Amino acid sequence: MLALLHTSSVHVPVFDALRDEDSPGTPLRHLVHPDLLDRARAGGPEAVGTAVRDVLAAATGEGAAAILCTCSTIGAVAEEAAAAVGVPVLRVDRPMAAAAVAAGTRVTVLATVESTLRPTADLIAEEAVRAGREVTVVTRVVPGAWDLFEAGDQEGYDDAVATAVRAARREAFPGGGEARADAIVLAQASMAPAAERADGTAMVDVALDETARDGAAVDEAAVDDTPAGGTGTDGSRSTYGVVLSSPRLGLRAAVRELTGGN
Repeated sequence: MLALLHTSSVHVPVFDALRDEDSPGTPLRHLVHPDLLDRARAGGPEAVGTAVRDVLAAATGEGAAAILCTCSTIGAVAEEAAAAVGVPVLRVDRPMAAAAVAAGTRVTVLATVESTLRPTADLIAEEAVRAGREVTVVTRVVPGAWDLFEAGDQEGYDDAVATAVRAARREAFPGGGEARADAIVLAQASMAPAAERADGTAMVDVALDETARDGAAVDEAAVDDTPAGGTGTDGSRSTYGVVLSSPRLGLRAAVRELTGGN
């Protein structure tokens, strides 16, 4: 059984649908603890380290053979609990970070919760070191989006994120002259649906699944066919329009861990 630690119940149907598409029959157990995010936002991720470990230990006691944390804010403390709970614990955004590093040297991170920015930037830096690459990361909060999410306005939330994606695709990357971002990272699983609303932006979970695992070069032609000022789809590098989102990549990595890579 694969357990998934969520900080919002909206993720449950998303991951069930992804499981049904990619790994039908894989047993999932959803653990929903919104209080963990509330406390992490107030006191930092480290403030919930013990509570996260207790939740994960309970899940292993109930038969979980692997655990996927779908909250980017508490992903690092969840990973750190793996040794204590005795099963693999994965964070949903690690494959996404690896894919961002593979995409290029300029990465823009978008989040709707301030507390997500530092953990995501740190993770990308960690993956850059692992890949032996120098990557510059800038971070942005999507203003007002989280209030919409908490109010249950999913349409408004998705529109706000999509607007931020379009803006990030147009703006010059800080310190890069006229160059723009090679990768725009949507740091939270809740942001994934919004990518499809950003004009000319393609979801790239499937295209980047193998690059995230193997560190290979990204096939830009499979990523974005209408780059904002970049090249076309003739196989040449298309910067500016890569949008990464973590749910599918993260779930696939967790299922591979659960099945021993099969």
